[in-house]
Amino acid sequence: MVKLGLVVAEFNRDITYMMEKVAEEHAEFLGAEIVYKVKVPGVFDIPLAVKKLLEKEDVDAVVTIGCVIEGETEHDEIVLHNAARKIADLSLQYDKPVTLGISGPGMTRLQAEERIDYGKRAVEAAVKMVKRLKEI
Repeated sequence: MVKLGLVVAEFNRDITYMMEKVAEEHAEFLGAEIVYKVKVPGVFDIPLAVKKLLEKEDVDAVVTIGCVIEGETEHDEIVLHNAARKIADLSLQYDKPVTLGISGPGMTRLQAEERIDYGKRAVEAAVKMVKRLKEI
């Protein structure tokens, strides 16, 4: 059984809550277990929680959940680009998959609602990566 850590950003919680629920449902459907769930204030805060979960021996992969909606400045781009880069670096550093279930940047609230399935996709990718890396 694949053991997952789940990191969920609370910012835009109306969206991330739904993403979290579809992620949990899909993990159960795939026979994976979410052994840890950590809620963080926002997407920018995700990498530290990812690092802590990757250090745990009973975590095979980490799934990130977040939503970055466009504002009046380029803040949304800065937040997501920096978080995504660090998340990728952590995956390589710890030799474990970390998937990006974070929608944005540059989207409206309506577009964010249309991308709730990113949570499901991130779980799917995490489970596939764990299984495929075991074959190497």
